[in-house]
Amino acid sequence: SVVVNTRARVKSQIGASSPRCCFPRQFCSSQAQYLFSNVTFSSTEGKRIFAEALANGGMESYFRLAGQYHSQSEPAYCSVAVLCMVLNGLSVDPARIWKGPWRWYSEEMMDCCLPLEKVKEQGVGFEDFTELATRNGARVISYRADQRSEDKFREDIKRATSSESEFIVVSYDREALGMTGIGNFSPVAGYNSQKDLVLLLDIVRDKHPPLWIPTKQLYNALLCLDPETGKSRGYFVVSKADPSQATEHVCLSLHK
Repeated sequence: SVVVNTRARVKSQIGASSPRCCFPRQFCSSQAQYLFSNVTFSSTEGKRIFAEALANGGMESYFRLAGQYHSQSEPAYCSVAVLCMVLNGLSVDPARIWKGPWRWYSEEMMDCCLPLEKVKEQGVGFEDFTELATRNGARVISYRADQRSEDKFREDIKRATSSESEFIVVSYDREALGMTGIGNFSPVAGYNSQKDLVLLLDIVRDKHPPLWIPTKQLYNALLCLDPETGKSRGYFVVSKADPSQATEHVCLSLHK
Protein backbone atom coordinates (compact mmCIF):
# COMPACT_ATOMS: atom_id res chain seq x y z
CA SER A 1 0.00 0.00 0.00
CA VAL A 2 1.00 3.67 -0.33
CA VAL A 3 1.23 4.07 3.45
CA VAL A 4 3.38 0.96 3.95
CA ASN A 5 5.70 1.88 1.08
CA THR A 6 6.04 5.41 2.43
CA ARG A 7 6.85 4.12 5.91
CA ALA A 8 9.52 1.82 4.47
CA ARG A 9 11.11 4.71 2.59
CA VAL A 10 11.04 6.93 5.67
CA LYS A 11 12.60 4.20 7.80
CA SER A 12 15.50 3.97 5.39
CA GLN A 13 16.08 7.70 5.87
CA ILE A 14 16.11 7.67 9.67
CA GLY A 15 19.27 9.22 10.98
CA ALA A 16 19.53 11.74 8.17
CA SER A 17 16.23 13.55 8.30
CA SER A 18 14.44 11.86 11.25
CA PRO A 19 10.95 12.53 9.82
CA ARG A 20 8.20 12.98 12.32
CA CYS A 21 5.35 11.33 10.47
CA CYS A 22 5.28 8.22 8.35
CA PHE A 23 2.99 9.84 5.76
CA PRO A 24 3.91 12.33 3.06
CA ARG A 25 3.44 15.96 4.12
CA GLN A 26 0.40 16.36 1.85
CA PHE A 27 -1.17 13.33 3.57
CA CYS A 28 -0.97 15.12 6.91
CA SER A 29 -1.97 18.62 5.94
CA SER A 30 -3.23 19.70 2.53
CA GLN A 31 -5.64 16.77 2.16
CA ALA A 32 -6.90 17.03 5.73
CA GLN A 33 -10.52 17.71 4.81
CA TYR A 34 -10.60 14.51 2.76
CA LEU A 35 -8.65 12.36 5.18
CA PHE A 36 -9.91 13.34 8.62
CA SER A 37 -13.51 12.39 9.32
CA ASN A 38 -13.36 12.92 13.08
CA VAL A 39 -16.65 13.59 14.88
CA THR A 40 -16.80 15.80 17.97
CA PHE A 41 -18.11 13.85 20.95
CA SER A 42 -20.62 16.54 22.02
CA SER A 43 -22.10 17.06 18.54
CA THR A 44 -25.47 15.67 17.55
CA GLU A 45 -23.79 12.96 15.49
CA GLY A 46 -21.32 12.30 18.32
CA LYS A 47 -24.22 11.67 20.69
CA ARG A 48 -25.82 9.26 18.23
CA ILE A 49 -22.57 7.35 17.92
CA PHE A 50 -22.28 7.24 21.72
CA ALA A 51 -25.81 5.88 22.14
CA GLU A 52 -25.20 3.21 19.52
CA ALA A 53 -21.89 2.18 21.12
CA LEU A 54 -23.47 2.13 24.58
CA ALA A 55 -26.27 -0.15 23.37
CA ASN A 56 -23.67 -2.52 21.90
CA GLY A 57 -21.56 -2.66 25.07
CA GLY A 58 -18.64 -0.62 23.78
CA MET A 59 -18.64 2.17 26.37
CA GLU A 60 -17.51 0.44 29.57
CA SER A 61 -14.17 2.29 29.58
CA TYR A 62 -15.86 5.67 29.24
CA PHE A 63 -17.59 5.78 32.61
CA ARG A 64 -14.50 4.91 34.65
CA LEU A 65 -12.33 7.31 32.70
CA ALA A 66 -14.85 10.16 32.67
CA GLY A 67 -15.26 9.82 36.43
CA GLN A 68 -11.49 10.31 36.82
CA TYR A 69 -10.91 12.77 33.97
CA HIS A 70 -7.73 14.76 34.46
CA SER A 71 -6.48 17.49 32.15
CA GLN A 72 -2.71 17.85 32.00
CA SER A 73 -1.21 20.77 33.96
CA GLU A 74 1.95 21.11 31.83
CA PRO A 75 2.36 20.99 28.02
CA ALA A 76 4.55 17.87 28.20
CA TYR A 77 2.54 16.08 30.90
CA CYS A 78 0.20 14.15 28.58
CA SER A 79 1.66 10.79 29.64
CA VAL A 80 1.55 11.37 33.39
CA ALA A 81 -1.93 12.93 33.21
CA VAL A 82 -3.25 9.92 31.27
CA LEU A 83 -1.58 7.52 33.68
CA CYS A 84 -3.17 9.24 36.69
CA MET A 85 -6.59 8.94 35.06
CA VAL A 86 -6.07 5.28 34.14
CA LEU A 87 -4.64 4.20 37.52
CA ASN A 88 -7.44 5.95 39.41
CA GLY A 89 -9.98 4.45 37.00
CA LEU A 90 -8.61 0.98 37.78
CA SER A 91 -8.74 1.74 41.54
CA VAL A 92 -5.04 1.03 41.94
CA ASP A 93 -3.83 1.84 45.45
CA PRO A 94 -0.80 4.19 45.25
CA ALA A 95 0.33 2.91 48.67
CA ARG A 96 1.06 6.46 49.78
CA ILE A 97 -0.86 9.55 50.79
CA TRP A 98 -2.01 12.15 48.30
CA LYS A 99 -3.44 14.79 50.66
CA GLY A 100 -4.89 14.46 54.13
CA PRO A 101 -5.93 10.83 54.60
CA TRP A 102 -6.61 10.23 50.89
CA ARG A 103 -4.60 7.89 48.69
CA TRP A 104 -4.93 9.09 45.13
CA TYR A 105 -2.79 9.46 42.04
CA SER A 106 -1.86 12.95 40.90
CA GLU A 107 0.81 14.26 38.54
CA GLU A 108 3.27 15.32 41.24
CA MET A 109 3.45 11.69 42.42
CA MET A 110 4.76 10.49 39.04
CA ASP A 111 8.43 11.21 39.64
CA CYS A 112 9.87 7.78 40.38
CA CYS A 113 11.39 7.00 36.98
CA LEU A 114 12.18 10.48 35.64
CA PRO A 115 12.39 13.80 37.51
CA LEU A 116 9.29 15.84 36.71
CA GLU A 117 11.47 18.78 35.70
CA LYS A 118 12.90 16.57 32.97
CA VAL A 119 9.41 15.42 31.98
CA LYS A 120 8.38 19.08 31.64
CA GLU A 121 11.17 19.55 29.10
CA GLN A 122 10.97 16.39 27.02
CA GLY A 123 7.91 14.38 28.03
CA VAL A 124 7.89 10.60 28.55
CA GLY A 125 8.95 8.04 25.96
CA PHE A 126 7.27 4.78 24.96
CA GLU A 127 9.41 2.52 27.18
CA ASP A 128 9.36 5.05 30.02
CA PHE A 129 5.55 5.00 30.04
CA THR A 130 5.57 1.22 30.43
CA GLU A 131 8.02 1.39 33.31
CA LEU A 132 6.20 4.24 35.03
CA ALA A 133 2.86 2.42 34.84
CA THR A 134 4.37 -0.87 36.01
CA ARG A 135 6.09 0.70 38.98
CA ASN A 136 2.80 2.26 40.01
CA GLY A 137 0.89 -1.01 40.30
CA ALA A 138 -0.30 -1.61 36.74
CA ARG A 139 0.11 -4.56 34.43
CA VAL A 140 1.11 -3.28 31.01
CA ILE A 141 1.32 -4.98 27.62
CA SER A 142 2.88 -2.63 25.08
CA TYR A 143 2.81 -2.89 21.29
CA ARG A 144 4.69 -0.93 18.67
CA ALA A 145 2.24 -0.37 15.83
CA ASP A 146 4.55 -1.78 13.17
CA GLN A 147 4.68 -5.04 15.16
CA ARG A 148 0.92 -5.35 15.65
CA SER A 149 -1.63 -5.54 12.84
CA GLU A 150 -4.56 -3.19 12.48
CA ASP A 151 -6.96 -6.11 13.02
CA LYS A 152 -5.25 -7.05 16.30
CA PHE A 153 -5.37 -3.41 17.38
CA ARG A 154 -9.10 -3.35 16.67
CA GLU A 155 -9.62 -6.60 18.61
CA ASP A 156 -7.78 -5.19 21.62
CA ILE A 157 -9.87 -2.02 21.53
CA LYS A 158 -13.13 -3.95 21.25
CA ARG A 159 -12.19 -6.16 24.22
CA ALA A 160 -10.97 -3.35 26.46
CA THR A 161 -13.88 -1.00 25.82
CA SER A 162 -16.35 -3.75 26.72
CA SER A 163 -14.52 -4.45 29.99
CA GLU A 164 -14.19 -2.65 33.32
CA SER A 165 -10.82 -4.19 34.10
CA GLU A 166 -8.48 -2.79 31.42
CA PHE A 167 -7.86 0.31 29.35
CA ILE A 168 -6.13 1.09 26.07
CA VAL A 169 -3.71 4.04 25.99
CA VAL A 170 -2.46 5.13 22.58
CA SER A 171 0.78 6.92 21.70
CA TYR A 172 0.21 8.66 18.38
CA ASP A 173 1.18 11.51 16.09
CA ARG A 174 -1.32 14.37 16.35
CA GLU A 175 -0.61 15.67 12.86
CA ALA A 176 -1.69 12.37 11.33
CA LEU A 177 -5.15 13.03 12.81
CA GLY A 178 -5.35 16.61 11.58
CA MET A 179 -4.46 18.09 14.98
CA THR A 180 -1.82 20.56 16.07
CA GLY A 181 1.25 19.31 17.92
CA ILE A 182 3.46 16.26 17.63
CA GLY A 183 3.33 13.13 19.80
CA ASN A 184 0.65 12.54 22.39
CA PHE A 185 -0.77 9.95 24.78
CA SER A 186 -4.53 9.51 25.19
CA PRO A 187 -6.85 6.85 26.59
CA VAL A 188 -9.44 5.12 24.41
CA ALA A 189 -12.82 5.64 26.07
CA GLY A 190 -15.18 3.78 23.75
CA TYR A 191 -15.72 1.89 20.52
CA ASN A 192 -18.62 1.86 18.08
CA SER A 193 -18.32 -1.49 16.32
CA GLN A 194 -20.99 -0.72 13.72
CA LYS A 195 -19.20 2.38 12.47
CA ASP A 196 -15.69 1.25 13.48
CA LEU A 197 -15.10 4.47 15.42
CA VAL A 198 -12.89 4.94 18.49
CA LEU A 199 -13.59 7.56 21.17
CA LEU A 200 -10.32 9.32 21.97
CA LEU A 201 -10.44 11.14 25.32
CA ASP A 202 -7.76 13.78 24.83
CA ILE A 203 -6.30 15.30 27.99
CA VAL A 204 -5.67 18.72 26.40
CA ARG A 205 -9.28 19.74 26.74
CA ASP A 206 -8.70 23.41 25.85
CA LYS A 207 -7.36 22.45 22.39
CA HIS A 208 -8.79 19.05 21.50
CA PRO A 209 -12.22 17.89 22.68
CA PRO A 210 -13.04 14.17 22.82
CA LEU A 211 -13.39 12.85 19.28
CA TRP A 212 -14.79 9.84 17.48
CA ILE A 213 -12.03 8.74 15.10
CA PRO A 214 -12.04 5.95 12.47
CA THR A 215 -9.99 3.04 13.81
CA LYS A 216 -7.91 2.88 10.63
CA GLN A 217 -6.93 6.55 10.91
CA LEU A 218 -5.95 6.12 14.55
CA TYR A 219 -3.86 3.06 13.69
CA ASN A 220 -2.13 5.06 10.95
CA ALA A 221 -1.29 7.75 13.52
CA LEU A 222 0.33 5.03 15.66
CA LEU A 223 2.48 3.95 12.72
CA CYS A 224 4.13 7.37 12.55
CA LEU A 225 7.76 7.42 13.58
CA ASP A 226 8.97 9.06 16.77
CA PRO A 227 11.81 11.39 15.67
CA GLU A 228 13.62 10.77 18.95
CA THR A 229 13.91 7.01 18.45
CA GLY A 230 13.17 6.35 14.78
CA LYS A 231 10.60 3.77 15.91
CA SER A 232 6.86 3.68 15.35
CA ARG A 233 4.53 4.78 18.11
CA GLY A 234 2.01 2.30 19.47
CA TYR A 235 -0.35 1.46 22.29
CA PHE A 236 -0.62 -0.07 25.75
CA VAL A 237 -3.11 -2.46 27.31
CA VAL A 238 -3.23 -1.40 30.97
CA SER A 239 -4.87 -3.35 33.78
CA LYS A 240 -4.48 -3.66 37.55
CA ALA A 241 -1.51 -5.82 38.49
CA ASP A 242 -1.98 -8.90 40.61
CA PRO A 243 -0.76 -7.76 44.07
CA SER A 244 1.34 -10.90 44.37
CA GLN A 245 3.12 -10.09 41.10
CA ALA A 246 3.27 -6.30 41.28
CA THR A 247 6.62 -4.55 41.44
CA GLU A 248 7.50 -4.05 45.10
CA HIS A 249 5.87 -0.87 45.87
CA VAL A 250 6.16 0.91 43.93
CA CYS A 251 7.00 4.37 42.81
CA LEU A 252 9.09 6.04 45.48
CA SER A 253 9.83 9.68 44.82
CA LEU A 254 13.26 10.52 43.48
CA HIS A 255 13.36 13.33 46.00
CA LYS A 256 12.99 11.12 49.09
